[in-house]
Amino acid sequence: MTAHDPNIRPVIRQLDDSAINRIAAGEVVERPASAVKELVENAIDAGATRIEIDYADGGKTLIRVTDDGCGMTPEELPLALSRHATSKIDGSDLLNIRSFGFRGEALPSLAAVGRLSVTSRAMNGEGACMTVSGGHADPVKPAALRRGTVVALRDLFYATPARLKFLRSDRAEAQAIGDVVKRLAMAEPMVGFCLRDVSGGGEGREIFRADAGQGDLFDALHTRLSRVIGKDFADNALRLDATREDVTVTGFAALPTYSRGNATHQYLFVNGRPVRDKLLYGALRGAYQDFLSRDRHPVAALFVEIDPTRVDQNVHPAKTEVRFREPGVVRGLIVSALKHALADAGHRASTTVADATLGALRPEPSQPHVYQMDRPRSGFSEAPRGFEWGSAPVSARVDDPVIDTPVEEPTDHPLGAARGQVHENYIIAQTASGMVIVDQHAAHERLVYEKLKTQMAENGVASQALLIPEIVELGDQDAARLLDLADELAQVGLTLEAFGQGAIAVRETPAILGEINAEAMLRDILDELDDLGETLSVRARIEAVLSRMACHGSIRSGRRMRAEEMNALLREMEATPHSGQCNHGRPTYVELKLSDIERLFGRS
Repeated sequence: MTAHDPNIRPVIRQLDDSAINRIAAGEVVERPASAVKELVENAIDAGATRIEIDYADGGKTLIRVTDDGCGMTPEELPLALSRHATSKIDGSDLLNIRSFGFRGEALPSLAAVGRLSVTSRAMNGEGACMTVSGGHADPVKPAALRRGTVVALRDLFYATPARLKFLRSDRAEAQAIGDVVKRLAMAEPMVGFCLRDVSGGGEGREIFRADAGQGDLFDALHTRLSRVIGKDFADNALRLDATREDVTVTGFAALPTYSRGNATHQYLFVNGRPVRDKLLYGALRGAYQDFLSRDRHPVAALFVEIDPTRVDQNVHPAKTEVRFREPGVVRGLIVSALKHALADAGHRASTTVADATLGALRPEPSQPHVYQMDRPRSGFSEAPRGFEWGSAPVSARVDDPVIDTPVEEPTDHPLGAARGQVHENYIIAQTASGMVIVDQHAAHERLVYEKLKTQMAENGVASQALLIPEIVELGDQDAARLLDLADELAQVGLTLEAFGQGAIAVRETPAILGEINAEAMLRDILDELDDLGETLSVRARIEAVLSRMACHGSIRSGRRMRAEEMNALLREMEATPHSGQCNHGRPTYVELKLSDIERLFGRS
């Protein structure tokens, strides 16, 4: 870096408009998707009911946005293309913003780095067109157009060629454009959207279409989310509608068993604007903390409505970040709304669980189906693999399903009536319309966990004193960590005391767990604390410890159950919130409809 001579005083200059616009473009327009976002938001602010977006070569050579909004007069076009000119605000209150755009930077910034033409016509007005290339404007000309506006941006960054080197492939840029359009389509379910790739000319290829919603806003939003995120999400999403202190959160959030391996399917909006806000993401994560392991992420589309004066939307030029005046109120509302919705879902698990099960059961398509009635009547010397001929009934060969007496339990319960147990871990139940397969350990683990949480919320977890304290050797560091949490652990029914160097005496354990291996449980709790780190609240740590404890008090895999025990477990699942998934977000049961089972056997 060259040192400055202190004797030479630098001269302060006023930058010209062209340089100012190129600097603004660097902030507002990072890539073609940024330009699409600005232009589509302008169309929405103009009251458009239908917006068409065309692009070529990933948006590098052409971006064209056509809307049927209010349009502009010939006199307004030059003003619209000048810096800091806007119809959205009057500048008197930058904290009371009720539109997508408000800076007045988008059009002049785009015109500074590309070839921009704007054709517009207001109702009962004349159509007009104005072109600006690299910041140099041509006079306004008459043009034929119905009401609305067409903005065409060609050769993005031709005036700043160095920026072109930072763009990704056409395919990657097109993907980013699609993501922007879909997010805005979610924000405006009553507006129709059409996205086309017109590379090479002609009509192009339709990439995405969403017609304007019908009915009330929730119905329209549900339809739009089904179109954007997918039908599976819509089928497994829970409706949210909650208000606190004049803040409202609406939208849809998926069941925990419909989770993803990353957070890319989390869509957050504040006053209709798509945002990426750490506070909101953290609230979403916190609400699902009880139901998902740390490598799984919830799927949701959440819409926060708040008085514009209580949120700063002027934090970043791209307007993707916001700052709340009362962040605790917003976070608390989101967490409580999500938890209530998840509780109201009861024992429900996502439909995709059954779909995945059926997919796993379907035979490989490489060989044609050969059914028993199609086999020759003679030649029974080859038995199916794994089948043993003998005098015993076939049912006795299927790993001896456990069912000690005929079950009289009716099948009209949601989870049906137990008919057997296989591999000493899976309960088979018959429902009115199909069958249910229950993972007995996972299901009982969730039931025990919910009971522990209920006890904790009411009077603290009931404990049972051990006749002879169990001494556990852990080492100095691990013993010290647990003793530091002794007060918290006592609240959940686990009483610990120091017992010499590196050892702990376990004097009381949670009564609900019955007889347990105290050493194994303490080591599990230490593992949980390692996974959590030091950032979580005391409440979150306690719930994580309760989750680990529940595993030790649940019915173990490999234990044979009597018919009445299995039915009791099914009835308890039906009455317990969140019992459709275990403590880690995995399903506790799979429901198969009789029609699906019949299709597997070629009966439909």
